[in-house]
Amino acid sequence: MQHLKESKKSKTKPKVTLKQAFKTIIWPRRNLVFIGLILIIIRSLSGFVLPLQSKVLLDEVVPNKDFNQLYLVIGVVIAAILVQAITSFLLTKILSIQAQYLISELRAQVQKKVLTLPISFFDNTKSGALVSRIMTDVEGVRNLIGTGLVQLIGGSFTAILTLVILLKMNVWMTVFTFVPLSIFGLIALKSFKYIRPIFRARGKINAEVKGRLTETLGGIRVIKAFNAEAQETEIFEKGVAEIFVNVKKSMTATAIMTSSSTFLIGLATTGVMGIGGYFMMQGTLTFGDFVQFTFLLAFMVAPIVQMSNIGSQLTEALAGLDRTEELMNLPAEEDDKDRTIELENIKGTLSFKNVSFAYDEGKEVLHNINFNVPAGSVTALVGSSGSGKSTIAGLSATFLNPKSGTVTIDNRNLSKVKLNSFRKHLGVVLQDEFLFEGTIRENILFPRPNATEKELQNAVNAAYVNEFTDRFENGLDTLIGERGVKLSGGQRQRLAIARAILANPKIIILDEATSSLDTESEALIQKSLSELIKDRTTIVIAHRLSTIKKAAQILVIEAGKIAERGTHEELIAKQGRYYDLYTYQSKI
Repeated sequence: MQHLKESKKSKTKPKVTLKQAFKTIIWPRRNLVFIGLILIIIRSLSGFVLPLQSKVLLDEVVPNKDFNQLYLVIGVVIAAILVQAITSFLLTKILSIQAQYLISELRAQVQKKVLTLPISFFDNTKSGALVSRIMTDVEGVRNLIGTGLVQLIGGSFTAILTLVILLKMNVWMTVFTFVPLSIFGLIALKSFKYIRPIFRARGKINAEVKGRLTETLGGIRVIKAFNAEAQETEIFEKGVAEIFVNVKKSMTATAIMTSSSTFLIGLATTGVMGIGGYFMMQGTLTFGDFVQFTFLLAFMVAPIVQMSNIGSQLTEALAGLDRTEELMNLPAEEDDKDRTIELENIKGTLSFKNVSFAYDEGKEVLHNINFNVPAGSVTALVGSSGSGKSTIAGLSATFLNPKSGTVTIDNRNLSKVKLNSFRKHLGVVLQDEFLFEGTIRENILFPRPNATEKELQNAVNAAYVNEFTDRFENGLDTLIGERGVKLSGGQRQRLAIARAILANPKIIILDEATSSLDTESEALIQKSLSELIKDRTTIVIAHRLSTIKKAAQILVIEAGKIAERGTHEELIAKQGRYYDLYTYQSKI
């Protein structure tokens, strides 16, 4: 499968390093991170109070039965614990919440970037996979700006300070414990290098599985209609099995680190017991010194073990940022430096001049197409499926760019025009029109959310949407379900036409706009379409040839070429391909 190939590729050198993450994510928030470091140092220093005071308790307070000093020791320890509690709360309040804010900010940035990508990107990428990349891949940054990185630095500070104190207390005991801990550190570093590609691959596999699951849930009617539940379950099971294998690899590496730490720390503890016991029997180490050393050893060991866990989290964060960076570095539609023309008002004359196009290299689907659509006129495209009609529509809407030749608007090359300045004059009604979950009102208002109620009602009436909304209890505020599932095909199509009417574009592209309609609905739609296309440049793709008799010109597209062109009457008189198609439909 594709994601398995990607997983293998993921073992290449990662794009995002900790240095880059520091520069782009941490440094802009350096004030908060600095406050976090101060807090964690205060928390670390307050943690030293208990082991230091334990020596005082055992070597001074208890032997001398000094109750005043006992109360003082207890008060100091309680104060230190209170400082630890307060600093922990502030760390969460300042850094963890900031990290969650950063996650939401990054998600918004990635989503904004994705919407700028060309249609061809979405044609080759599953929507569910994109959802996963937008929502999941950025979550790891909480370990960069949150308490993770700060704890890593704070833990290093605590471990170094503790090491200095331990060396002053007893060099031999410290050296014996430091050697196995150093070995553990080397094992952890090796593990992180092994784990990062695994985390990166997991993100891709997760996106693939979520993408398929999204498709499955969206196509549930087709699945049930063909009794295909078992095969979809099998595909999903294979995907989650791959996730399991990936997780197993990372857990194995983590288990090696954990077991190594258990053995090596246990070895160090055993050494401390033996050496400490020897020095106490020699009288060179007090019982208070031994307890203090043991406490401080835990202070040195705990950050090192914690750092291994945090290191794993940082590795996962950088792997997610790798994938996020891939998306952010993709060229947007508007990144084309050649697009410098800003359209204000347009007349709407659309022309194709020697246009050829191929989705795949060397496989042209359009060959040297030439035609002109005068402003305010209607041009119809007819022909068999796969002939190239929808590709011409896609080029007209700037969803695609010609491989050779030019498409012009008012004699200006569309490939040089800023897309947003052209698309604000464009309206599209597709064969399988997409509706958003929500109300009928919200869907019609989609292109112009601030339209007046009068403008809305004009669009509703022009598209004969009121013909069915008047029968609904909630009228225009009726919920239509995901993709408008609660409406019939004809009702969805009329709603889409009302949306286009409200947008008030100069150029209209109708892709099989009446294909989903029954005879009664088609009659209503033809009336609304007459209103929609009035004084607007219109390109119509139609299988029902009876609906395009009044078109100014009809282009018959066959095998990516214009086989015939003319009015309905002219083409009938020629008795060519159009005549065959029309007479065949008339007999049905």
